[in-house]
Amino acid sequence: MARRRKGQSINGWVVIDKPSGITSTDVVNRVRRHLDARKAGHGGTLDPLATGVLPLALGEATKTVSYVMEGDKTYRFSLRWGEGTDTDDAEGETVTRSDIRPSDEAIRAVLPEFQGWIDQVPPAFSAIKVDGQRAYDLARDGESVALSARPVFVASIELVESPDRDTSIFEVACGKGTYMRSLARDLGESLGTCAHIATLRRLSVGAFDESHAISLDSFEQLEHGAAREQALLPAETALDDIPAMALTETEARRMRSGQAVSLLARSHLQRLQDLEPGDTVCAMTEGRLVAIARFEAGELRPVRVINP
Repeated sequence: MARRRKGQSINGWVVIDKPSGITSTDVVNRVRRHLDARKAGHGGTLDPLATGVLPLALGEATKTVSYVMEGDKTYRFSLRWGEGTDTDDAEGETVTRSDIRPSDEAIRAVLPEFQGWIDQVPPAFSAIKVDGQRAYDLARDGESVALSARPVFVASIELVESPDRDTSIFEVACGKGTYMRSLARDLGESLGTCAHIATLRRLSVGAFDESHAISLDSFEQLEHGAAREQALLPAETALDDIPAMALTETEARRMRSGQAVSLLARSHLQRLQDLEPGDTVCAMTEGRLVAIARFEAGELRPVRVINP
């Protein structure tokens, strides 16, 4: 018989403004310990160097993590020209140098090459698996890591300012799997020089942005009860872009037991015209999330049931 995990059953999201210098897993563990939460995970890793929006899922909210990780993201980063590193950021060892410093006009001229669907080679120091091992483990052991290019989507990339000749600041909106470190590296190569990320901040991920975030220090200074009351967001916050459909208590009980709910009842007929086969819906009752469901053949069929 499996041993029951210790801690309290706490369900919802806590959005931390991650500080630089610690891993995302460190943040998860500190928040989980502070709340004495039984189960926790995060909605998208940030590198130790990076700061910014790190959503943490607790309890039943972990069932909605994939929807956050699939969501769009925005970043702001400062790029240092003239130095390439083995990690493509400031934490690595310098491996290339160049005296070339591109002008703002030259930078803006190449930015269209990095918008839309592009093929991007991830950094050697990344969590991608190579023959069952993490690329960063192989790279740290001194092994040569050759990763294949993969398609990623960059909705926009903007040069915000260049405070000095060695530094430029960018804002990027992108889809899942886009590496800012690779963008920095590739921008340098495109402009005939080399570059790496000096600082990196995530401004938003999925439904969460800086307005939802609390610093880790501030969170840990809150008493346990106050932390839950002030920082805990409902599980459905992660699903803001998914349409909601209200169910009766009877329908909600049926869905919680794993059964489909027919939408052919008169109370639901008006909503049918807004749904297409395969659409995902948040099934709700009295303002509470019951399940993430899929519309098929006139029914809502539960995909992930959220226990109260």
